[in-house]
Amino acid sequence: MGPEVILAFMAGLILMFILVRLFLKPLKVVMKLVLNALLGALALLIANWIGGLFGFHIALNVYTAFIVGTLGIPGFILLVILKLLFGIV
Repeated sequence: MGPEVILAFMAGLILMFILVRLFLKPLKVVMKLVLNALLGALALLIANWIGGLFGFHIALNVYTAFIVGTLGIPGFILLVILKLLFGIV
């Protein structure tokens, strides 16, 4: 193995390290949005299941999914407050 092979290998490792660092941050953002969406959907389902006993229901549609998916649990709390105050959700 000559020095050219070793330098090419090191350059490949450095390039791979840079690419991993470059794509890791957006992947973390996507994973956080997915986790928020799953937790929000679970919270909506539980709220509808328990709230069904008391006549409380939040529609599960594109708008509520977007709010809960982007804001997470605070978005769910916002929907509950809107439903209780105005009955519009």
